[in-house]
Amino acid sequence: MNSKSEELSRRAALSRGAILAGTALASGATHALAATAEAPAARGTGFIFCLNAATLRGHKLTLVAELELAAKVGYNAVEPWVESIHHYAKEGGSLKDLGKRIRDLGLTVESAIGFPQFIVDDDAVRAKGMEQAKTDMDVVAQIGGKRLAAPPAGATKEPGLDLHKAAERYRALLELGDQMGIVPELEVWGFSQNIRRLSDAMFVALETRHPKACVLPDVFHLHKGGSDFNGLRLLSGEALQVIHMNDYPAEPGPDKIDDSYRVFPGDGVAPFTQILRALHENGGHTVLSLELFNRDYWKQDAETVARTGLEKMKAVVAKALA
Repeated sequence: MNSKSEELSRRAALSRGAILAGTALASGATHALAATAEAPAARGTGFIFCLNAATLRGHKLTLVAELELAAKVGYNAVEPWVESIHHYAKEGGSLKDLGKRIRDLGLTVESAIGFPQFIVDDDAVRAKGMEQAKTDMDVVAQIGGKRLAAPPAGATKEPGLDLHKAAERYRALLELGDQMGIVPELEVWGFSQNIRRLSDAMFVALETRHPKACVLPDVFHLHKGGSDFNGLRLLSGEALQVIHMNDYPAEPGPDKIDDSYRVFPGDGVAPFTQILRALHENGGHTVLSLELFNRDYWKQDAETVARTGLEKMKAVVAKALA
């Protein structure tokens, strides 16, 4: 074979490999993507603006108050903490009625925040984590939720987690999700010693060989863990359905920065034009979920914080898509 033929063959092989890799990660979130398409995406953007309850965690609002505030301010969706849903049910609230109330408010539950230790090496702890995941998925499903964040809880401090085993464990969680009607999203945690980069999560998701495998990035965590934002271009809208929105200052650097430094999108140095263009061009209806842990914001009026967060997200989207 001459050099020109060899080059053509090499390019063809690379092209086929890229198609197969993309299909493995993206094709099977079709069910979840269809569900997401039901949410009221902001006109002309393809994005769904979502309020993550962490943003108002310090205000100590009730779950119902959080929902009503999100609707009042103008969000399309919410991402509650699972513990708040459990508390609501424990206090005698009907989850079925809560789901109807959410729909009547014009909101969808795009995801929920939980911390089941499904990925750890300890068999007993992992078994309890899977039971917790089942319980969490159940309450999320009862209120009409679609997804559950699945961070590497319990596997953050000590390095050395075998990512092939992590893939097996994430697949087990995905299979549980198939039973419960909830899609678990493998979350990137920048302070984790194991799944700290987007590439770590992508590897684990690909190796599950499960059709609904997907990843959940966070702008702060991508910065904290040293991920390059160009990596977002490699994920379809099916493989990246939700992203946690926040910003960060130039200082301190990734090695010293922590959650308290999270600021509103556009108030820091995150490359939002790059990020949002990549998400927009990937063809999905990405959920932009505002997740902040800024104690200074908790000192402000809850409505002011929620409204400001939505305005800031819309502003960075408008700038990116201009």
